[in-house]
Amino acid sequence: MKKNIFRNYYYICLLIVIVCVIAISMVLVVFSSGMYREEKFKEVSDIADIYVKEIQAEYEKSGKLVNDETKRLSSTFNSSNDITLLIYNEYGQCVLFDDEKYISSVLTNDQRDKLGTGEYLEFNSDKISADKPTICYGSRFFVSTSDSEEIEQFYLMAYGSVEQIDNFVLMLFLISATVILIVFIIAGLILSRCTRRMTKQINNIARITEKYAKGDFSEEIKVTGSKDMRKFASTLNKMADFMKSSDEVSKSFIANVSHELRTPMTTIGGFVDGILDGTIPKAKQGQYLILVSQEIKRLRILVSSMLNMTRFESGTLKPNFTEINLTDTVISTVLMFEKKIEDKQLEIEGLDSDRLMAVADKDLIQQVFYNLIENAIKFVNERGVITFSFNEADKFCYVSIKNTGEGLENDELSQVFDRFYKTDSSRGKDTTGLGLGLSISRKIIHLHNGHIIVKSVKGEYTEFIIKIPVKQ
Repeated sequence: MKKNIFRNYYYICLLIVIVCVIAISMVLVVFSSGMYREEKFKEVSDIADIYVKEIQAEYEKSGKLVNDETKRLSSTFNSSNDITLLIYNEYGQCVLFDDEKYISSVLTNDQRDKLGTGEYLEFNSDKISADKPTICYGSRFFVSTSDSEEIEQFYLMAYGSVEQIDNFVLMLFLISATVILIVFIIAGLILSRCTRRMTKQINNIARITEKYAKGDFSEEIKVTGSKDMRKFASTLNKMADFMKSSDEVSKSFIANVSHELRTPMTTIGGFVDGILDGTIPKAKQGQYLILVSQEIKRLRILVSSMLNMTRFESGTLKPNFTEINLTDTVISTVLMFEKKIEDKQLEIEGLDSDRLMAVADKDLIQQVFYNLIENAIKFVNERGVITFSFNEADKFCYVSIKNTGEGLENDELSQVFDRFYKTDSSRGKDTTGLGLGLSISRKIIHLHNGHIIVKSVKGEYTEFIIKIPVKQ
């Protein structure tokens, strides 16, 4: 199929080239033939005018049109430049010629009338030339002697042979045919090479894209060829990179979800089995049921977070914008962590700030604050400080949550908003988090046409800053 496509493309291009060359050749032949014809006519007319002047001068001397000198002039002019010159009297009879075959030549009344008005005559006559001349020049002239007032009228007809024109056209035709043949061969070679190269590249692209379709992204398409082909190859490579990245993210997503689900389910199953088979004493069953309840809550949070993530990515989540008090929302969220704050003996600063108002979805924004406050409490040092700040500038609200502690490495700053990323995975801290909170928080803030950034100094602090419009 592909071979047929490129074969047709090859033939079409070749046909276009041939048609163009033929058209140019025809125009050249017609144009050159016309120019040659004009030059030939000028040559004939110039010689005819000189001939008439010579005849007029001789008639003025002798008083006769036909004598030895005029015959000599006629023979001389007719023998040069492949031109025939004939003179007719006022009655249209040929009176001066170089060859006896012209003796019967006559001009019709119509021809004489046209010559009398200065019109150009062009016609063929077997009686004039065996070669059927195509260049004709006619004129009317008058003669008289110096001692006579009588004026006589005569007609001159000059004929040029067609043979030279035919030879010229034939020569041009042969040259054009040769050029067409050469162009045909060169164009065929060039187009054949181009189509082979293009076919090879297309086949290579088809082979690699088939590998992409099977999930194999190990080979990259070489960006070569024409501008369009390079652009096409580059686009396919970008698509492959995206598919590879998406595939890796999907695999990682499934793996993380599976892990997060397996851990609490295993815990729940173990505790329930222990209670059912009597491994766990009745005195401790209540304690273990509390742990089971906590794991169930963890599963519920995970499922809820996954549903929210899906809604964010599908674009089905529509926020309910109302005017809310951001400061009060933060305060009420902090109170949810009162027990953990007391356990770590943390100092909370900045909640006595002026009230900051904005148009937002209260439930979604509170979820952001919950995730950020939970994160701050988790990683703040014992007896550490969590500082809140609220500001408004340039029609934007700014909320900052800053905690003292170990801070983040530079390479962690770019990953904290990724799904299932846990900054504490290598530090032995609380690992009960799902790694979804910050990712969901960023999506919620983007849904509010805002931004969220993180700042950190290793060994000193970590700060999250939320920026959302005052009005949507």
